[in-house]
Amino acid sequence: MKTTTLTENRFNYLLGLVNIVAVFCTVWLLWYVFMHPDGILRLYTPMYGFALVVVFLSAIMLIKDIFNYYPFAETLSHNQSALTRGVLLTMTAILLLLFIFYVLFWGFIGKFGITYFSPYSIIAAGSQGAEIWNAREISSRAILYFFTAFLWISITWNIGFGRWPWHNSNRDVLAWSRLFTILFFVVITYAVLFHPNVCYLFYPAQVNAGVESWWISFTDTGSAFVTLGLLMCALFWAIASDLLWEGYPFKFLAKKEEGNLLTGVATFIVTAILGIILLWGLLKGMNYFWDEAFTGGQYTDGPDFRFLHAAEISGFLILSAFVLKSYFNNFPNTPSIWLNAVIRTLIVFCGSILLHLFYYSNATTFFLGKVPGIAQPDDTPLVWTILFLCIIVVHSDFFSGWPLKKNQGTESNG
Repeated sequence: MKTTTLTENRFNYLLGLVNIVAVFCTVWLLWYVFMHPDGILRLYTPMYGFALVVVFLSAIMLIKDIFNYYPFAETLSHNQSALTRGVLLTMTAILLLLFIFYVLFWGFIGKFGITYFSPYSIIAAGSQGAEIWNAREISSRAILYFFTAFLWISITWNIGFGRWPWHNSNRDVLAWSRLFTILFFVVITYAVLFHPNVCYLFYPAQVNAGVESWWISFTDTGSAFVTLGLLMCALFWAIASDLLWEGYPFKFLAKKEEGNLLTGVATFIVTAILGIILLWGLLKGMNYFWDEAFTGGQYTDGPDFRFLHAAEISGFLILSAFVLKSYFNNFPNTPSIWLNAVIRTLIVFCGSILLHLFYYSNATTFFLGKVPGIAQPDDTPLVWTILFLCIIVVHSDFFSGWPLKKNQGTESNG
């Protein structure tokens, strides 16, 4: 097996570095406008801002992976500039974000279906603590959890199943069929992994609407941060296979490099098992540094924080993988795919450590307006990480790297 990635001597790594610096500055500007506590809109409360960036990333993935850019052209045409295409796709993603968040969930589902998806419905219900800030945090948390399930299902589905079973269908049939199939599994995933906890965010708990968190007996917490951590850990391995390992080992099961039922099922099962192992390893590592967590513990001693922090570390791993793939040509590119996979994975783990050190350094007090220290109740690096991911995907896929475009070549790994 030979890799077909752009060779080292043809790729301009300095240009890649300039790209990532430009993207970092863009994220910094957006953070100041939308999230910074001393900025303009101050949406980082934190759940409101958290939910918005997750829905934005979901809208991007909906356009890119599920709809395959339908109804737009699948690739950049010769008579269309990267800037024009990028602006068009980005505006579409923003409109999707606004429609999904404020119209579909706040205005429709939360109003006519499930109360907790709309802060105004929560206030109208009149339960204890039903004021606008608290209600918005609860509804944002529920939306965040729903689209966490959406991202996990949609990204893993795209990697494992691909176009199956609609290989010979038109683009519109493929797009809508894949969307509704994915949403079917998303609803089930959300109902089992997140809904129980959301029902217990109210006082009194909505015991007739949702069961008590079924994982509480073996995690010492009923928080849905448990399942958030699990899905993020599993998602990292799916992305690692796609970006770093050039589709292996699941490509062995593919027919003519097309996804199928066996490949899809194997992708979900194997990445879920690896996710459990990664989650277990991260929790053991935290026990080493902070001792055992315990019920009622605060900050780093809280079991809920440990699972949230596992999700945050997985977020750093995913961000590091996207940076390596998008701006550094998936270095290295030796003739051996397996050597490449091992070295890339090690680089990504090292990159995630650097991101972790940066986020919890004094620098972020200036860049992000973050309160110093780890395990602050109103802070999670996932918000910054996902915003960073959004801009990387928009820049790399919507704008094709414009204006600091990478050298063009035949890239097949991701």
